[in-house]
Amino acid sequence: MKVLVTGGLGFIGSHTVVELQNKGFEVVIIDDLSNSSIDVLEGITAITGKTPIFEKLDLKDKLKVETFFNAHKDIVGVIHFAASKAVGESVEKPLLYYENNLNTLIYMLKSVLGLQASNFIFSSSCTVYGQADTMPILENAPVKPAESPYGNTKQIGEEIIKDTCKVNDDLNAISLRYFNPVGAHESAKIGELPLGVPQNLVPFITQTAAGLRKQLSVFGDDYPTPDGTCIRDYIHVVDLAKAHVIALQRLIDKTNASNYEVFNIGTGKGSSVLEVIKSFEKVSGEKLNYKIAPRRAGDITKAYADTSKSNNELGWKAELTLDDAMRSAWNWEKKIRNL
Repeated sequence: MKVLVTGGLGFIGSHTVVELQNKGFEVVIIDDLSNSSIDVLEGITAITGKTPIFEKLDLKDKLKVETFFNAHKDIVGVIHFAASKAVGESVEKPLLYYENNLNTLIYMLKSVLGLQASNFIFSSSCTVYGQADTMPILENAPVKPAESPYGNTKQIGEEIIKDTCKVNDDLNAISLRYFNPVGAHESAKIGELPLGVPQNLVPFITQTAAGLRKQLSVFGDDYPTPDGTCIRDYIHVVDLAKAHVIALQRLIDKTNASNYEVFNIGTGKGSSVLEVIKSFEKVSGEKLNYKIAPRRAGDITKAYADTSKSNNELGWKAELTLDDAMRSAWNWEKKIRNL
């Protein structure tokens, strides 16, 4: 069965391609390489023994998207990762984010509706919850005003899919609301490869340990948490990738409860920034040079998932630990830096 993965050479996309190929799916990747590298294709091939079909394509080009789908009418499902995702950049360049994240989603949905099997998995985010009122966060928690244009594109994206499902019974879609993906494949053949200065904590940690960054900044130690630093739900990227395969299979098997569903994908456990640093130091044997810096605008105090719905209804559960994630992230960093 042929599956399309947009943004399939990115961090989460590449790990999902590996899991799909391991389950016997034929994978087609679309990626514009704006925030990824063609070298990732070699890593996927080395792990799975199979090279996915790859097309370099800008999904903002509506005509090219239509042409692609006309040539691949046998696709049984689409997993849509392709999007700009840096919160800070989205604040500075809101129109770029709205164009790239929403126009492309609309073009994808229009094309999926023309397929015989209209199965769609959307890469959403826990940013839709903002600072939730209660912990852990359930799927029915209120969607708060977005803290950034990036977060807003995920909220609007979900609304677009939901509205489209309402009037198209043939369209079956699942939005997976990720918490904080970290780690790398255990083979160290693929991992997180941020271009420029990392936007996320873990690559900043590994680059600091590798000597690429002089110092890690911990933004605020006066939050109302046990150690004063922000708390997040860090999920291993391989666990996250497996959730996509299970969600897609649910739609293919028609075991979904309705034609639009939402699931939290996290561990159900919150870890503070300092706990992540301690985990890294423990598994790597490296001492991290970090300092406490002022709070950042837009950072919420804590966010971790209630995963009972994804555990019970989706039949998925996170299996890998924070230590597993930090170990694999460090092995990946050492490999790409030849340490």
